[in-house]
Amino acid sequence: MEQWEAAGPRFVVGAGYALYRGPLADSVPHRHAAFQVAVAVAGGEVTVADGAGARHRGPAVVVPPMVWHRMAPTRRVLAFFVDPHCAFADRLRADSGDGVTVAPQWRDLTEEALRPAGMLPSAEVDARLWAALEALTDHPVAPTDHPVALPALAARVGLSPQRLRALAQRQLGVPLARWRIWRRLARAAEALGEGCTLAEAALAGGFADQAHFSRQMREMTGLTPSEVLPALRAPARVDHRPHPVPSHPVYSRRAT
Repeated sequence: MEQWEAAGPRFVVGAGYALYRGPLADSVPHRHAAFQVAVAVAGGEVTVADGAGARHRGPAVVVPPMVWHRMAPTRRVLAFFVDPHCAFADRLRADSGDGVTVAPQWRDLTEEALRPAGMLPSAEVDARLWAALEALTDHPVAPTDHPVALPALAARVGLSPQRLRALAQRQLGVPLARWRIWRRLARAAEALGEGCTLAEAALAGGFADQAHFSRQMREMTGLTPSEVLPALRAPARVDHRPHPVPSHPVYSRRAT
């Protein structure tokens, strides 16, 4: 048995990415606001079914943001979830298409290789969209708060609501509302890893209650908080906080 198998499943939330390592039961169809790179272990293969039911099988498979898919059960998998606003996502955008893609070039991807680019901002994101992402990140996440209204957010960064929506969809591949939920899930997962109860983690992520947290996580990852809790509590978990949206205008370019 390999060393990491003996240590049990592991779930890490890092700057610009999350990582699950371990077995995977049959998941439900889902889509998330991040790229997923599913990597087989020890020379094996992973299988991902797309929304039409076509099966994509290889040593590594890439799923772009907001693409419906379902992971086949496997005894060992490395599943990387890469935020669309980080620099590593630029590499995935260049290498993959609009749908599920078999990508053997990523078969040797490791957390150590991903981490530096995960901490850098994407070169593909307009500076005004960056400002909107920062505003959404900085907004308090208590469930009693009202979400930032899109017209006010757009006016704050000098865009119309329609233009802001279009920028997010084209440059991130994710609607802003879904991107915000993904960020809240990351906060809630961190809280679970730090020892919070499911109810406490739901509040930390800005969800109305534990049921709301569970529904959103299942819809975005195919898994429930209870299913990933053992991996989040694993001793090997590493915390790379803080995780703000990186704001480096020198990396940004304005859309025309």
